[in-house]
Amino acid sequence: MENPTTPEESGHLVDVAPYDADSRYRRVRFRGSGWESLEREEFEPRVRREFPDIDLDDPEQVHWADRPGEWPPWHPGEA
Repeated sequence: MENPTTPEESGHLVDVAPYDADSRYRRVRFRGSGWESLEREEFEPRVRREFPDIDLDDPEQVHWADRPGEWPPWHPGEA
């Protein structure tokens, strides 16, 4: 299979879309669900709610399109 685009096709439980410097969110897709916009603080609790035993450091389970573990900088009060 070439260029998988969904967790079902890729085999990953979680896919994280590319980093967007203009947003405090990253788009995250869970196997069997659609995309969600999550902030850094929401990511791990949300992933663990879906997959309690997931290894967040395992690239076979969590696929980052780029910049693994990073979120764009954001400060309260910014638009």
